[in-house]
Amino acid sequence: MPTNTKSKFFREAEDYFFITLGLLLYTVGYTCFLLPYEIVTGGVTGISAIIFYATNGDGHGIPINYTYFIINFILLALALKILGWKFMMKTIYAIFALSLTLGVAQEVMTNNDGTMIKLLGDENFMSLIIGCCMTGTSLAIVFLHNGSTGGTDIVAAIVNKYHNMSLGTVLIFVDLVIIGSSFPMFIFARDYTVTEALYKIVFGLCTLVVENVMLDYVMNSRRESVQFFIFSKKYQEIANAIGTEMNHGVTILDGHGWYTGQDMKVLCILARKRESVSIFRLIKTIDPNAFVSQSSVIGVYGEGFDEMKVKVKKKDNENSIRNQQPT
Repeated sequence: MPTNTKSKFFREAEDYFFITLGLLLYTVGYTCFLLPYEIVTGGVTGISAIIFYATNGDGHGIPINYTYFIINFILLALALKILGWKFMMKTIYAIFALSLTLGVAQEVMTNNDGTMIKLLGDENFMSLIIGCCMTGTSLAIVFLHNGSTGGTDIVAAIVNKYHNMSLGTVLIFVDLVIIGSSFPMFIFARDYTVTEALYKIVFGLCTLVVENVMLDYVMNSRRESVQFFIFSKKYQEIANAIGTEMNHGVTILDGHGWYTGQDMKVLCILARKRESVSIFRLIKTIDPNAFVSQSSVIGVYGEGFDEMKVKVKKKDNENSIRNQQPT
């Protein structure tokens, strides 16, 4: 097997491993900590839960995995053209896998009389916090490995493909509609009072905030970048080590010391935050007396980092082409 093919195979295998791990984490968080307490969340699982609660009056509601699979099948057919086969294959895998794990977990968490087991007793809010931290983290793991759990994640992925808008922000708008739609269900199907129904809606809004804040936190911490300025007489050795051992680009700037009046070279490096320890280790190995400045940057866009997801206006594009033409 050629090296490039082997490397691609292992990257794909790694993606599917972490997607599976994320799906298992989502299943545990949702069926163990959210579903038993009738906490409505967003997404297709939220819609599936609403249908389950509405039909579970006799203890035999429609299982969430059935509704989840049907709705996602429709959304997949609509999104196939936009997202492409590579993304969709992982999404299809995630939908089938999550439908299976949700079905098994719901069976395990259901008593013989049709009621669900509450692991934390009457600690509704604590269950909400634990469940949403788990589901938010799991969604981030899946997204970071080029996958999706389907449903409104597909909608978020489409928007994120063309606009520089965080996934959590997109999901918040969609989930607001889903959570709001549960109000009449609690009133008419579950015979809750208006106060009890509003209580459930507030809990649903809390899930929206906690889950999406957790999603953005995990994703942004993985993508967080830093900038290094390195002042050292051994700048060539440091630049060579970072370029060869870490396969990282280095920019050499001309500097002039005000106090010493001497010219010197300054290394400028943009890297992921997780690479910081390795960079510091290389610098210290070569020149323990090097002067190093590290700062966080809001965003880094270009090769090796994030893509600039902004639309270029047709008028601006035409002007740019016109300016490049010889006069």
